[in-house]
Order: sequence, then C-alpha cells, then structure tokens
Amino acid sequence: MATVQKIKAIGLLSGGLDSTLAVKLLQDQGIEVIALTFTSPFCLCNQKGKCYSAETAKKLGIASKVIPKGEKYLKLLRNPKHGYGSAMNPCIDCRIFILKEAKSFAKKTGAKFLFTGEVLGQRPMSQHFQALKKIEKEAGLEGKLLRPLSAKLLAPTEAEEKKWVDRNKLLCLQGRTRKPQFELAKKFGINDFPCPSGGCLLTYKEFAAKIRDLFKNKKTVSLKDIAILKIGRHFRIGKNKIIVGRNKEENAQLLGLKQKNEIAFEVPNTGSPVAILQGKKTKSTLQAAAQLTLRYSDCRQEKAEVEYWALPSKKKKIIVKQVSEKEIEKLRIQ
Repeated sequence: MATVQKIKAIGLLSGGLDSTLAVKLLQDQGIEVIALTFTSPFCLCNQKGKCYSAETAKKLGIASKVIPKGEKYLKLLRNPKHGYGSAMNPCIDCRIFILKEAKSFAKKTGAKFLFTGEVLGQRPMSQHFQALKKIEKEAGLEGKLLRPLSAKLLAPTEAEEKKWVDRNKLLCLQGRTRKPQFELAKKFGINDFPCPSGGCLLTYKEFAAKIRDLFKNKKTVSLKDIAILKIGRHFRIGKNKIIVGRNKEENAQLLGLKQKNEIAFEVPNTGSPVAILQGKKTKSTLQAAAQLTLRYSDCRQEKAEVEYWALPSKKKKIIVKQVSEKEIEKLRIQ
C-alpha cells in the first residue's frame, strides 16, 4: 500500500507565542513543518547567546534551521526603501528581506508553501493590511504566504485554494490584544514562550542614536561594530569615539573587541572601567578619554593618574582632572 506523502511547509519561528501557535495550527492539519529562524545582532531575545526558537522547535517536535541575517542586513539598515518606524527599525524592509531568504530556502527543501505567525493589525508599521500585501508582493510571494492566525480576514492563499490546508480550521485574529492567543496557548498546553514581542534593539531610541552616529562616521560597518554598540557608554569627540565599560563583564568584552590601533584606558589601583578610544590619537582625544575613565571610576580625587595603552606591555600614564556632568553630556551620543 502506497504511503501518502505529507505536505511540507516552512514556518518562520521566532520562539514567541504567535509563531508557535501558527505551527501548532498547521501541525494539527497534518502538515510537516520545518521551522526557519533568522537571527539578528539586534535581537533582545539572544543577548546571552541563546535563541529560544531552537528550544521551541524541539518542544514542537519539528526540524529547524537558523540563518543569520549577517552583514547584508546592515547594508539594508543604512538605507531602507520603506523607511524606519519609531526609531531605526526598518520593519517592512526587514520582513521583505527575511521572506526572500525564506522563499529560497523553501525551494531547496521542496516545501509547498511558507507561513508566519503575523496577526493583522498587531504591529502598526508592518502588520496593517496594506503593509502585509506590499511585503508579500515585494518578496515575490503574492498569494502564496499563509498567515494562519488571521487567514480568515485575508484573501485565500494558494495553500488554501489547493486544499493543502483547511481554511475553516484557521483563525481570524486581529489587533493588539493578546487574550485570544493566551487562551489558545492554554488549550494547546503551551506554557513557556520566552521571546517577548518588540524584542528588537532598533526600536529603542537610545540604541538608534548609536546606530545613526555609527553610520554617519563610518562608511563600512561590520558585525563587530554592532557588537560594540551594545556595550558600555558611548561618547563622540569629532571623528573619535570613546566607549566606557559599565561593569567587569563589559570591561572584558571591550578588551576582547579592541583593535590593535585602538587605545585602552584604566585608572590603576582602584575600581575602574575600561575605556576604549577609537580613531586618531591626539593630545585632546587622549585627555578626553582619560577624563571619562576617571569620571566613571571609584576614584574621587580632583586630579588622578590614568593608564593607557595600545599594547598592554607598553602602558603609559596621563594625569587628568575630574570633569563635570555637564561636560560629559556634551560628548554623550544621544
């Protein structure tokens, strides 16, 4: 007797509740789901090196694939076609970027269709009706992208028309309320969905200011540059940048990311941050970096010695005065 082959679909899985529920709805229809996750250097869910989507996929009993957005995404971020949201979040361009990559992956795996956990009207920039249509059109997925949680409010997709999925068993969720999702999670026995909505650093105005400053002052931006943005306090003096660690962990991270031509600073024999000076070394930039290091150290002397070095074996010393909070704020990137 011939075995009936299951319909295969690719689901974009963040590890959050909506995408988890979308997977469950299609699993209940006998669809073979492969989870696809795109990791981002700006994702708050991955600050400790752990992405919850893999854990969620394991609990759901499905295969998973993780794809980093990479430096190609940084080029998009500099000049997104559809602009930014409230800060530096290019939500529409981001979705198009992800879906194009997902479409290519689906083709390689022989999947019949793609689906997401998007809910109509949940996010103001990228999930209103016109945005959803624009995104799928520019991703080359017009009429082919299934959104199980809001499917009954949208035009039938190819997967529904060809009876790969039963439209009657899909949902009609809309808006920002989460109550229906919580009720459905309870029904499915889903208790743990640790990746919060809105978990993107690009939506934070303070971080957005650092990104704008970076793009303004550096033509080619790398993932290492982005990693440094997430560490410490950031200051700008002309073309130079100074980053000051906030704790022991950040001090170690800054030293680990320091380039050979960059200068490190520390106040000896006291609790002190590590500061890094990026850019051309001059008398004024050395003094500014040393003053910032002193200001955030435990030293309360009006004048003190600060060590600095490009190589730890060749440390030098500079004596600087404490600076006022007003002077510090003039240099802070904000």
